[in-house]
Amino acid sequence: MSTGGLARSPIASPRLRSRFIVPAEATRRRRRRARARRSRIPVYHGRFGVEQAERLLWRAGFGPRPGEAKRLARKGLDDAVRSLTRPGSERLSGPSPRDDDGRPLAPEDAYGHAQLWWLDRMVRTRRPLVERMALVWHDWFATSNEGVGSARLMIRQNKLFRRLALRSFEDLLREVTRDPAMLIWLSGSGSTKEAPNENYARELMELFTLGAARGYSERDVREQARALTGFEHEWDDNLGPVSFHFEHDNHDSGVKRVFGERGRFDWRDTCRLCLTNSNHPSFFVTKLWSYFIPTPPSKRTRSALERLYVAGDYEVRPLVEAILRHPAFYEGPRMVKPPIVHIAGMLRALGRGVDTEAWVWLSDGAGQQLFYPPDVAGWDDNLWLDTSTWRGRWIATVFALQDELLQPGKAPLLPEESASAAVDRALSFWGDPTISRSTRTALVAFAERCRTGADRPWKKDAYPLLCQNALRMMIATSPDLQAA
Repeated sequence: MSTGGLARSPIASPRLRSRFIVPAEATRRRRRRARARRSRIPVYHGRFGVEQAERLLWRAGFGPRPGEAKRLARKGLDDAVRSLTRPGSERLSGPSPRDDDGRPLAPEDAYGHAQLWWLDRMVRTRRPLVERMALVWHDWFATSNEGVGSARLMIRQNKLFRRLALRSFEDLLREVTRDPAMLIWLSGSGSTKEAPNENYARELMELFTLGAARGYSERDVREQARALTGFEHEWDDNLGPVSFHFEHDNHDSGVKRVFGERGRFDWRDTCRLCLTNSNHPSFFVTKLWSYFIPTPPSKRTRSALERLYVAGDYEVRPLVEAILRHPAFYEGPRMVKPPIVHIAGMLRALGRGVDTEAWVWLSDGAGQQLFYPPDVAGWDDNLWLDTSTWRGRWIATVFALQDELLQPGKAPLLPEESASAAVDRALSFWGDPTISRSTRTALVAFAERCRTGADRPWKKDAYPLLCQNALRMMIATSPDLQAA
């Protein structure tokens, strides 16, 4: 995107200056990063087996494919985390997505196909953490196509999130600030010096960098809005909004006062001012942490992560690595899976691709429709499991299993086996996920009732098949598979 006649700010961003750093300063930066890496961030030293690998794959991805958790566990914690945070080039594996008529998707043109396009990437990716971070940033910088009205621009933003998934938050913030979908969503395009719009300026501080009522005033909102003026776009009857650019004549180039600092600030400076605000590191660390661990970090851990973040020039990867290696990740309480993660995980476990458009309304019914967060604050994960969204998860599981049903008279008869063996068979169907003792006890009790109820010849043939169908459904909808 062209920035037109954008004048250089008298206060350039540290990132813009970095290519001209003198050797002595570069050495000091390397030393600061080394000290930050040696900061006392706790590391998990307990058993790293299949159960821990499953949790890692669910929280830092979309669940394991069959056998994947065992392979990851053999790597050990450090190598397992590195395999996720430092993957190779993207390579999608599995069947290509299709619509209900068996045709390739048209993500930019057909209703719902953009959501299916992204769900397909979640299912087929070999870089699950990168894809999961794209979902994190989609929630962090929540932008809805309800207001943008262009699947093309939403997909463009999504590719931005994926490209910068684990890189510098400074780079990401700057690119999001001038991203076409965001410029439409929060009224940045068309904001002029005569009529500056405060929407993005307010959310930039409240939701993206500092937190509500933390370190900024209403005057700061107004002054930041002035600094953000100048973006425009044109309209094409076929493509919709196009030609996003910066028009210097519409930018307020006057002196502003933000956080007590004076200057002729522009949109780049709005990012710098927020990143260097003393309230940003604690906000960023706490919010990023919350996507992976449901309990807040201790004061000691938070302070150490803040030092790592600032000394590392706002790089995201080192923070994520530290979080994924932290004891709280493995020893803390379970965390409810977002609906789209649960759906993608089922498809990955089944080896099934995106082959129906039904996943659009199914994910919406479960509480999460991609590219349509409820508002600029993103999804409320306290609503992931309630009487409505639970029903949506149940129906989604029914659709996932509809082609896997064992039908009496059509499917081969199952051998006579104990209730425990029947449960093992159903667990194997799902790739042997870890379940609690109480869940297993309930499943075995159900299978035993099925076995003892087969008191006639036709029941002895049909009940084992019907019992397997029910066990598969019960496992996928059990509390164990709703959280990790």
